[in-house]
Amino acid sequence: MKIAIDCRMSGKSGIGTFLDESLPAILDSEHQFVLFGNKSRRISRANVQYIDCSTKTFSLSELMFFPKTLLNAINSCDVYFSPYCNIPGGIKIPVYTTIHDIVFLDIPSLAGFIGTMARKWFYKRAIRLSREIFTVSNFSRNRIMEKLGCRKKINVVYSGIPAYIEREIPSTKKTDSILFIGNIKKHKGLSILIKAYERFCINFQIASMDPPTLLIVGAQENFRTRDKEVIKSIDSLNKTFSSPVKFSGFVDDECLHVLLKQAKVLVQPSLYEGFGVPPLMAITCGTKALISDIPVFKEIYENLPVTFFESGNPDDLAEKLFKIYHDESEIPPFSHNLSYQNTGHLILKTITSKN
Repeated sequence: MKIAIDCRMSGKSGIGTFLDESLPAILDSEHQFVLFGNKSRRISRANVQYIDCSTKTFSLSELMFFPKTLLNAINSCDVYFSPYCNIPGGIKIPVYTTIHDIVFLDIPSLAGFIGTMARKWFYKRAIRLSREIFTVSNFSRNRIMEKLGCRKKINVVYSGIPAYIEREIPSTKKTDSILFIGNIKKHKGLSILIKAYERFCINFQIASMDPPTLLIVGAQENFRTRDKEVIKSIDSLNKTFSSPVKFSGFVDDECLHVLLKQAKVLVQPSLYEGFGVPPLMAITCGTKALISDIPVFKEIYENLPVTFFESGNPDDLAEKLFKIYHDESEIPPFSHNLSYQNTGHLILKTITSKN
């Protein structure tokens, strides 16, 4: 079988990670592939034809003026797979797409009315044009069915641990740092964490101790442009408690791996996720994870060694953070089958068994 795959998001976080981590398991097969994307991400394999493509995703050019030579190459294949819900105009072969979550429909304030409607149009178009849909949790599957009225088959292919997290690295000593991995969007819950962390710091102040560092992974400039109120809260907290909140700046995979190993605890205060990989990465690195009790986290992490707090409740988060921070016990042994290799195998099995 010959399979076309959109690789334009390769190298990016989120969707790009899902693609890059699951792709090796897909390509490691007897099938032939036509991949297209950024020339800097070119893949050289005997069973791969890689075509450079600079057409932007979700653009008018993608919908109406997609390169004809590339379309011809795609339509010469047996099936088309996209790691997201964008589909170039002019594809005539069976299509499989991925809808990771519908956060912008469930929380319309994130994108405003026009932005929400635009996303809804793309979701519905993907459902209409796809033979089947992939998603990353039963929670997302249920939301897609309910909110978009999807009657197509939705295959749950869970996300997993990035390969670099499972590599051996030199012995890394634990620090007192508390780690947050995410962005400034409201559904990530950073504002809840900052409120809780202020209460957490007061306990140290009462004991005449300096509070541990809250390390936010990312560049402060990127956060500053997204939510000025959160930045104001951080600035105020830093003045009160002698700069306990820091930004890591840009970090590559190797550096993130080290930060996860060093941290005493990772906090994932999300109000909404389609899956949520960082807690899985943390506990794999031997770092405790304190996470909100949102439905998808209950689905993914119910039987894993994490601590839940009441979603949206900074008092409960502060109390649990203080307790877990002072708990010197190690994470107990655990097992799971959440891997991107499994993700890739499930995607390939679904595509090839139906065509």
